[in-house]
Amino acid sequence: MNAKTLTSAALAACLLALPAVPAQARDITVTDAYARSATPVSKSGAAFMVIHNDGDTDDRLIGVQTDAAARAELHTHMDMGEGVMKMMEVEEGFPVPAGGMHMLARGGDHVMLMGLTGPMKPDDVIHMTLTFEKAGDVEIDIPVDLDRQPEDGGHDMSGMKMEGDG
Repeated sequence: MNAKTLTSAALAACLLALPAVPAQARDITVTDAYARSATPVSKSGAAFMVIHNDGDTDDRLIGVQTDAAARAELHTHMDMGEGVMKMMEVEEGFPVPAGGMHMLARGGDHVMLMGLTGPMKPDDVIHMTLTFEKAGDVEIDIPVDLDRQPEDGGHDMSGMKMEGDG
């Protein structure tokens, strides 16, 4: 084989080894996203959004990455009874049904940001990569909004006793 043929064969082999980008990625959209922390100097924060799946195949949000925090995890709140809520990681991720949506909202499912790399200030934007089981990676920019209140019907947990509180 000459060098040109060998190079072409190597390039073709590399391209075949790359994973195909699923067509579903265009079916996932994110709306109404915002991030916040309790105070500008908090070490943790959270991101909220509505994830829409306009495709005809169920999908699942299985991971998240951002440079805004040392760790980003998918979390939810669980009612432990007697007014105690426990926040916990959801390792299996969040389902996003075909033709439907999944809401990440205060007091429910959300992206937890631990070990913030800097203060969250109004009008900042956090870049985040959401990883879906079928759609793959979806990159989004999320505005920081420290003043936003939970929407009607949302669950504001600010007055609830959280597990571990004294």
